[in-house]
Amino acid sequence: MCAKPKKTPDQEQYDQLEKKYETKRPVLKNCLRAFWVGGLFCIVGQAISYFYIYFFNFTEQTASNPTVATMIFIAMLLTGFGVYDRLGQFAGAGSAVPVTGFGNAVISAAIEHRTEGFVLGVGSNMFKLAGSVLLFGVFSAFVVALIKTILIYMGVI
Repeated sequence: MCAKPKKTPDQEQYDQLEKKYETKRPVLKNCLRAFWVGGLFCIVGQAISYFYIYFFNFTEQTASNPTVATMIFIAMLLTGFGVYDRLGQFAGAGSAVPVTGFGNAVISAAIEHRTEGFVLGVGSNMFKLAGSVLLFGVFSAFVVALIKTILIYMGVI
């Protein structure tokens, strides 16, 4: 292992000064905010799912796709109106982790580069993030479906 180099007295004095003026982060408060906002997103998603089940006769299993699409659409609308950014500043990871965070990231890139035109600005920058997420999502779904098909063919399932 390498030994850490000794600090000069000026460096030690600077470290002490830095610690004195460093802003303390409210970790517990941030975790609680993320928990509650993430939970609120889940409640809204569950309400949307029940809406599709009750009014459109979806099953619990088939209601998941339109629910996810609706949640992403709502996040994109809120991003467009500037609400999601303020919510993200308040909640931190609570707004970034759910699927709504994906919708926010996609539309934010599109809004940021809209002055460069629809194709080279909005289209290409919007899919910098979304492209990799979609690629890995589709590929992993293909692999799982292939494994399941092989297991069914072999009679394991």
